[in-house]
Amino acid sequence: MRIRPGRPRLDDYARYFDLPAAPDDAPLTITWAGVTTLFVTDGTSSIMTDGFFTRPPLVSVGVRRLASSDDRIDAALTRLGVDRLDAVIPVHTHFDHALDSAAVAARTGAELVGGTSVAHLGHGIPDDRVRVVDPGSTVAVGAFDVTMIRGHHCPPDRYPGDITAPVVQPARVSAYRCGEAWSIVAAHRQSGRRALIVGSAGYVEGALAGQQADVVYLGIGQLGLQSESYIETFWQETVRAVGARRVVCTHWDDFFRTLDRPLRALPYAGDDLDVSMTTLARLAETDGVSLHLPALWQPVEV
Repeated sequence: MRIRPGRPRLDDYARYFDLPAAPDDAPLTITWAGVTTLFVTDGTSSIMTDGFFTRPPLVSVGVRRLASSDDRIDAALTRLGVDRLDAVIPVHTHFDHALDSAAVAARTGAELVGGTSVAHLGHGIPDDRVRVVDPGSTVAVGAFDVTMIRGHHCPPDRYPGDITAPVVQPARVSAYRCGEAWSIVAAHRQSGRRALIVGSAGYVEGALAGQQADVVYLGIGQLGLQSESYIETFWQETVRAVGARRVVCTHWDDFFRTLDRPLRALPYAGDDLDVSMTTLARLAETDGVSLHLPALWQPVEV
């Protein structure tokens, strides 16, 4: 297969960056901070997926050992207004999700929540702040009931399998194996509002049956490399499965580029946002679902 040069133009999708900023009195907001890092808060209780802020350049990922950047983590948490979290939940344990998860949890007093692979990332975090959960279980985290549903990583998975030994930084990218790939239903007890966070463009048929969500934050990394029928099934097993009326697409940004620079889409060599958005827009229109791309750092009401 011949790979197209270059990358999609985000200007072509300007109309999808249309979600309004949350009002000050919003009972629950979600703020996107790149890839599938999401800050979910009611102003008192807060959870975060991933917390990936270091975003090392491609050359470092390819040839060097990786370590979290204190400066980049601190800058991002300051920008988000975060000084405390109830939980940090990696959607899976590849480096572009979980490299900084333990560091963010350590800074914010959060629990580090996930499967057995996540437990091997918690170097330096007290054991009582590392919570290993079973697939399908619902755990109380602050003001949220969080249901962890096992999914699949979108093919290809370059580092499949579980992490079976402690990962101590600096570490090779290959140390960050996929581990458990989660779809996460975050239900806010006070407002009754529910968000589904799908970390990877993979699915397990029927896994989300019986779940409900108002909005889906849909990870679409590598989705544009799949067939049209795959994308349609992915939509069926995520958005339609939970009856959501709003979809916000994540994991389309070039995560080798730091957050202090303008965002750009992943290159065609790694994904094809044009293919993803064309098919997703058609499915959304058919189902009467609003489709969006998130603006960096902007809180949006659930």
